[in-house]
Amino acid sequence: MADPIEVLLKFAFIAVLYLFLLWVARSALKDLRRPAPHVDAYVDADHGAGEDNFAGRSVSSARLVVERGVGLHAGQTFVVGLGLVIGREGGNEVRIEDNFASARHARVFDHDGFVYLEDMNSTNGTYLNGRRVAGQEPLNPDDRIQIGDTEFRYER
Repeated sequence: MADPIEVLLKFAFIAVLYLFLLWVARSALKDLRRPAPHVDAYVDADHGAGEDNFAGRSVSSARLVVERGVGLHAGQTFVVGLGLVIGREGGNEVRIEDNFASARHARVFDHDGFVYLEDMNSTNGTYLNGRRVAGQEPLNPDDRIQIGDTEFRYER
C-alpha cells in the first residue's frame, strides 16, 4: 500500500498543475476578450480632409517621423490622419520589428483637433519624452515617442 504522504504529494502536484493550466487559460481568454481599439486611420490618397471618406471629420496633418528603429528608415514619416496603431502585428498602420514591442503596442490619434498618444496595455510600456505613458497623453511638437529601441518624433 502507498504511503499516505506520497499520495498527498501526488494530489498536491496535480492540483498545482490544474491551477497553472487554469491561470494560462484565463489569461488567454482575457486577451481574446479585450476589444480592439477603434481606429479610423485609413487615408485614401485620392481624397483629402472633409471629403466622403471621413463624413465631415477633419483629418490631422500631424505626423510621426522615425528617428531610429529596426525595419524603419530614419526620416520615414507616417501621417496621423484620424489615427495610427503602432506595433509588431502586420495589420498595424505602423509596423515595427522591435522585440520589445507588443503586437498592438500604442496608438496615436486625433480627437477634437488635439493629437494624443495612448499605450495599449503593452508589456514594456510606451515612453513620451523619457516618461512612461499612463492613459492618454496629449502630444506637442518635437515630442519623442519611444517603444523599445524604436523612437519617433512628433511633428505638427
